[in-house]
Amino acid sequence: MTTHVEVRPGAYADSVTLLRVSRTVQGFDGVAAAQVAMATPLNVDVLAGMGFEVPTGAGPNDLLVAVRLEAGPDALPAVLAGVDQALQEANRPRKGTDVALPPRTTGSALDRSPAPIALVSVPGPHATVEAMDALDAGSDVLIFSDNVPVEQEVALKRTAAQRSLLVMGPDCGTAVVHGLGLGFANTVAPGPVGVVAASGTGAQQLLALLDHAGVGVGSALGVGGRDLSAQVRGLATREALRRLDADPTVAMIALVSKPPADDVVDEIGEFVGSLDTPVELALLGPGRPDLTAAAEAVLERLGRPVPEWPVHGTARPAAGGRYLRGLFVGGTLATEAARIAEAADPGTGHTFVDFGDDAYTTGRAHPMIDPTLRLDHLAKALADPDTAAVLLDVVLGHGAEPDPAATLAPALAGAGVPVVVTVVGTDADPQDLPRQIDALVAAGAEVHRSNARATRRALDLVRNGATP
Repeated sequence: MTTHVEVRPGAYADSVTLLRVSRTVQGFDGVAAAQVAMATPLNVDVLAGMGFEVPTGAGPNDLLVAVRLEAGPDALPAVLAGVDQALQEANRPRKGTDVALPPRTTGSALDRSPAPIALVSVPGPHATVEAMDALDAGSDVLIFSDNVPVEQEVALKRTAAQRSLLVMGPDCGTAVVHGLGLGFANTVAPGPVGVVAASGTGAQQLLALLDHAGVGVGSALGVGGRDLSAQVRGLATREALRRLDADPTVAMIALVSKPPADDVVDEIGEFVGSLDTPVELALLGPGRPDLTAAAEAVLERLGRPVPEWPVHGTARPAAGGRYLRGLFVGGTLATEAARIAEAADPGTGHTFVDFGDDAYTTGRAHPMIDPTLRLDHLAKALADPDTAAVLLDVVLGHGAEPDPAATLAPALAGAGVPVVVTVVGTDADPQDLPRQIDALVAAGAEVHRSNARATRRALDLVRNGATP
């Protein structure tokens, strides 16, 4: 067995490119393990967990190449040559694309080709400049980037409000604009509902539940998870609500948010009262309905029947342990589960981790793209004798992993504790929803479409074994 780690100072590449390169290298003959990543503290910790020793002095602007070979050192030069080729291929312009000098700024790009919306996806410290360029060009902007300081978000949204423009984000993971999905968007049919979402996976849960009930969504305007905070105060939410209220195709608006500031809720409530279109509030927090209950309220207000939310498979019995371990790629889904657990079993020691949080995504692809970090924590949770049950989410849609069950199901096979999974998606999503569900059920998981129902089921398993 040969282990090799090298540092390439200043050789930056984005996290999605490096994920593709890592997967390519892992497929080489004789390679037991491989990781090509920027030397952020999180990535260094991951490599240490994989048994690699990272040289001291490596920093976030340095590229790490770590490989473990089943063969001896003679095979190493060919593998490193393969790494170099994979990096070159990842950065090579696609055949048939225009290789003329590209615009160097968002503003110059919009000067060359004006657009109603600009999508900004650059490292967080650089996102504000690009977003302001878009606003100066008269365009709305969706900021996919995370790690943007809140004071910069406020400045952008105040500028947008003065110009009747919309800033979606920062950290806006999901939007549907007049039927066009942006970010991690599910494929939904057009319909009478409009969504304003200070929450990415919260919006996706609502889209998926409404789709299962046969109700379409024309637009889902993400505004970033902090928009209803005490600092931002719903600046983008107001503009998004105004736009949907003016849309004659929208019969009902749903406003979805991570737990908001209470005084901001009061202000938004007054604003909602001035609109002609009815608004259903789906704001997570103590005493407020969960996302499934909010979806049911939307259906009832539309006069549509509320369906049974499907459950596939049956979790194996709990054999011991005391705690529920929730490992999530969706921040709002993790928050919802934690709120439900705290209300049902206060102070019991259950844990819920959001691997999409900024702390886990600096220098790494989002876990809906790269599941490596969650899979590592999943293996530890399944091996921990204190674990009574595991709760997971799988979020489908454009931009997400093309086949998440292909990596998750093998990790669940043979698990000694019950596993409950929420699959958020629609039948039209590219991952093939029924196939994902079947693979997870075959691995022993119990699969739900409602995250709230899945959480309550997992808590019940912890308390009572496998009895429904």
